[in-house]
Amino acid sequence: MAAVGDVDVLVVGGGGREHAIAVKLRESPRVRHVFCAPGNGGTAAEDRMTNLAVGDADVEGLVKAALEKKVGLVFVGPETPLVAGLVDACDAAGIPCFGPSRAAAELEASKAFSKDFFAKYDLPTAAFKNFKATDYDAAVKYVEDEYAAGREVVVKASGLAAGKGVLMPQNLEEAKAAVKEIMVDRAFGDAGDEVVIEQLLVGEECSCMAFSDGKVASMMLPAQDHKRVDDNDQGPNTGGMGAYAPAPCLTPDLKVKVQDVLQRTVEAMAKEGRTYKGVLYGGFMLTKDGPLLLEYNCRFGDPETQVLLPLLASDLFEVALACAQGELMARVPEVKWKDQAAATVVCAAKGYPGSYPKGLPIFGLEEANSVEGVKVYHAGTKQAEGSLVTSGGRVLAVTGIADNFTEALSRAYQGVDKIRFDPPGGESKSLHCRRDIGKHAIERLAASS
Repeated sequence: MAAVGDVDVLVVGGGGREHAIAVKLRESPRVRHVFCAPGNGGTAAEDRMTNLAVGDADVEGLVKAALEKKVGLVFVGPETPLVAGLVDACDAAGIPCFGPSRAAAELEASKAFSKDFFAKYDLPTAAFKNFKATDYDAAVKYVEDEYAAGREVVVKASGLAAGKGVLMPQNLEEAKAAVKEIMVDRAFGDAGDEVVIEQLLVGEECSCMAFSDGKVASMMLPAQDHKRVDDNDQGPNTGGMGAYAPAPCLTPDLKVKVQDVLQRTVEAMAKEGRTYKGVLYGGFMLTKDGPLLLEYNCRFGDPETQVLLPLLASDLFEVALACAQGELMARVPEVKWKDQAAATVVCAAKGYPGSYPKGLPIFGLEEANSVEGVKVYHAGTKQAEGSLVTSGGRVLAVTGIADNFTEALSRAYQGVDKIRFDPPGGESKSLHCRRDIGKHAIERLAASS
């Protein structure tokens, strides 16, 4: 067994993304132990990992835990603690923390801010207009004028809405209803205090993330996720039902353009006095006019993390610490990636993203993890009376890794087929997953071969 390092780390969050982050950090020769706050049923069962009973939004409690455990790095998974100023609080306490400051995290916290930022620095994006909550009539008029001119729109709550604040109407009446839902009905609460109405873009969407130390954006492999709950992109939007990387839709020419946008963003944020450290996650639409920015997130995507980090060849601890200390290029001149493919399939509780049962028993994890090239990451799981049960809508992410896409997908689904949320022997009716993850990638690769 390899020697264990001398540094303890704290991972903030409790989803599949955070389980994947914790597993990757543990691989580092420098890391001795990974604390997870709050973690989940998966991190609780891993060697050299311990869950802490501290919520991911409890900034004071997280800083206190980091000091008590004498960690050498805090790695923040979700956006909420970033927007609440966890990085700022860690900096004040002298603790290295991987993630953007509160000021830099406004790129995700306010879509209105980010769209104005795109315009100021000439970053490619859809035509848009922002409206305050008091501008309801003006917003409706803008929508009517757009449709009269033959342009469809997307309606977005500006603030954080747990990935649910983007409405995609199919016609004028639905567009006006979407504006009313956010501005009048307050469907997303304070997140709808400002609304962004932007031109609908047509093309493939691609998740393009980069490690940033405040000066340089080191781009990761491109990924694609699947937002709709059912096969063939049907049903309501979710947090993500699966993902794969590297996404073949981002050709070498397009990658150069995306890399330029990410780098210009980091430089522009520095000019604004909002030095950006951490993961910069650009959602791009690949249109006939080139890659256009949909939005930025200020952290790793979920479930994209569950395919990106298994493909990372460099030491995640070293990369994250160098970013947090503003020295990525000096300490990790090249972030390296494996020449393989990865696919992940989310196992959800049936009913998600609507109402769904909790406390369902989980069977088959050991068998799934024993499939070659498969790792099961936990999201909505917890230990209850000595056994593992479901505690959320997205329960598990089953990742397959292989030398090619077809085999990676095959392995992921072999893993999925070992798992049940119902007792063995009867009908499997409580687990829902999509059966077409990666279909477009396979078709694209087949057409180009």
